[in-house]
Amino acid sequence: MTSTYSIRPEHAADNDTILALQQTAFGPGAAARAAFRVREQAPHDAALSFVLTEQDVILGSVRLTHVTIGPDAGLLLGPLVVDPAHKNNGCGRALVGRALAAAEAAGARFVILVGDAPYYRPLGFGHCVGRKVRLPGPVDPARLLAAEFEPGIAAQLSGMVRGFAAN
Repeated sequence: MTSTYSIRPEHAADNDTILALQQTAFGPGAAARAAFRVREQAPHDAALSFVLTEQDVILGSVRLTHVTIGPDAGLLLGPLVVDPAHKNNGCGRALVGRALAAAEAAGARFVILVGDAPYYRPLGFGHCVGRKVRLPGPVDPARLLAAEFEPGIAAQLSGMVRGFAAN
């Protein structure tokens, strides 16, 4: 990632640009994915969501949504999206790092996501929870990962992931 990029909190006025990036990255079938179904249950937390910009142009976005898994509250990361012309240069990693730091500072116990372990493990997602944790739709259990801020929380997570509005 070059030093000309900056990361800032998401603003309401960014929504259309972010949705266009998501459409480009995930295509028309994205809403059918299990993680998107959870996100339909509650709005993302704008205070814990970020955009990556270059000269005020949004090139990437990451959002966090409050969720419960059984009795445990945490956050769902995603979607993480980067403009295709700026992929593979650290933008996504920088956005995930900022989101995890914000989640931890806000007192979250864990963050989960559906993603590729080889990409996300170096970013702090070291626990596969897909055998005991379910989403409202099919998910490869090996792709359901968690980052812990409370040691041992990932091992106790069990149940359906449900979105909720925090405020």
